[in-house]
Amino acid sequence: MDAAVRVRGLVKDYGRTRALHGLDLDVRRGEVLGLLGPNGAGKSTTLRVLLDLLRPTAGSVEVLGRSPQEGGAALRARIGYLPGELALPPRVTAGRHLGHLAALRGDGTAARVPALAERFGLDLRRPLGTLSKGNRQKVGIVQAFAPAPELLVLDEPTSGLDPLLQRELRLLVGEARDAGATVLLSSHALDEVEEVAGRVAMVRAGLVVDVDAVGALRARAGQHVRLEFAAPVDRAAFAGLPGVEEVVVEGAVLTCLLRGTPDALLRAAAPRTVVRWSAQDRELEELFLDLYRGRATPAGTPPAAAVGGPPAGVRP
Repeated sequence: MDAAVRVRGLVKDYGRTRALHGLDLDVRRGEVLGLLGPNGAGKSTTLRVLLDLLRPTAGSVEVLGRSPQEGGAALRARIGYLPGELALPPRVTAGRHLGHLAALRGDGTAARVPALAERFGLDLRRPLGTLSKGNRQKVGIVQAFAPAPELLVLDEPTSGLDPLLQRELRLLVGEARDAGATVLLSSHALDEVEEVAGRVAMVRAGLVVDVDAVGALRARAGQHVRLEFAAPVDRAAFAGLPGVEEVVVEGAVLTCLLRGTPDALLRAAAPRTVVRWSAQDRELEELFLDLYRGRATPAGTPPAAAVGGPPAGVRP
């Protein structure tokens, strides 16, 4: 695999507190990978180590074929970075700040700043200290994307943006990917990355606990199924069926979580008269919560029933 980012056994300690516990991660060249986890999971620490803003306690890190420490300024010039918290000089205008950064690069970045600023409605004439959280975020977006870098590292990039600008950012990420860039973006919400990420890495307590394609994650998330029978049914006839979880029976109504093929559930229901059937895809956020509660099966070890498609007539 041609990796833009390769991390093995990454450990990071802050004094007596361990933030990363041997994290492994691969980001393929030309892909968009979402790094997902709640606040405190270790996402920002991982990104800062990739940029040599933090030094690892243990483990190995390779970014665009180089160690971040050895690559130095030449490596960082190939990377666009949007930090989770922007430190901006308050008295300088947005235009002067971005122009200064572009001049330091000297690679044609300045020519791309005005179009990006216009696209996101950023007033380049305003001092940075007068900008709202959303407008400060726009400065960070322009700062990261204007150099047209090989690798984009985006830490909570939609923070402070309204829904229209969040959509515009997703379009911009897609355009960067189509132009050959690699994008690694962190978020605490799956829906923020679902539209643009090809794969998702889920981080819990300083470790990557699952990595999979978005489509595969959706299939593993399962469906909420509701069966209404003509007469009351016994829960024991459905509990323990392959791929069937969380069975609840209230009189003639059965609800459950279905992962994978519905064959076993349909066979159990067949001797009875089914009045209504409904199945609804679970949100990816629910699978994310399952992983944090230890209830979901990690990628690569699917349950025996987790094959095949949804019931006939149900949207996959």
